[in-house]
Amino acid sequence: MENKTVFISRSEAETEAFAEKMAKELPPGSVLTLDGDLGAGKTVFSRGFARGLGITEPVSSPTYTIIQEYPLENGGMLFHLDLYRIANSASALAFGVDEFIDDPECYALIEWPERISDILPPGRISVCIRHLSDTEREITCERA
Repeated sequence: MENKTVFISRSEAETEAFAEKMAKELPPGSVLTLDGDLGAGKTVFSRGFARGLGITEPVSSPTYTIIQEYPLENGGMLFHLDLYRIANSASALAFGVDEFIDDPECYALIEWPERISDILPPGRISVCIRHLSDTEREITCERA
């Protein structure tokens, strides 16, 4: 992935395809932060990313569970975290967030990353999804 990529998606299918391609290019240990308003497409992006890693089970938002774990076919996991209910990095560390974002064999997708901005690893990829219209989204991916 380049240092910064901007993609205009015109549908959920295009967002999923973009995320699927990205997942196939990134190595295990990758951490992606997902920013965007409610309904922007963070879960749609996550579904495509999971598909790119070979995950076929349904992918849903972990808003109420904080984390969803998806095993990968060749070992490792995809961790999808929603930190909306977490107050700060101390609270996140208390439930072991570092185990999910520091595992070199796994991938992590993190929603509401600002809650733990002080402990996010360097080299992570910031994914910002912005509404352009009812169907269009601007997806900006940048190494942090």
